[in-house]
Amino acid sequence: MQTSATEAPAACAAPAASGAPEAADDVQGPEGLIAAERARIDELDARIIDLVRQRMTISETIQQARIAAGGRRLHLSREMEILDHYSQELDRPGRELAMTLLGLCRGR
Repeated sequence: MQTSATEAPAACAAPAASGAPEAADDVQGPEGLIAAERARIDELDARIIDLVRQRMTISETIQQARIAAGGRRLHLSREMEILDHYSQELDRPGRELAMTLLGLCRGR
């Protein structure tokens, strides 16, 4: 960790090291840091996409069960709860994200 104390971008390199200890040794200069962090974002994006697909499948199961029980496909009060939750956690962009997720999960 001597190098992080003497290098200016040490504060930026620390988060990469916490996720993967060997990453700090591989990062050289801003370009290396940017490439490493972009790789982390790509990994997160892949996980998010997988989670959204799982959410879509679960939502479809719930909709089918609700319809089979004589209910409606959509449950608007539940959607409002989700919108409120995302808004509380992520402010206005969170609400927009929730709207997108709900749209994806409503089925066709």
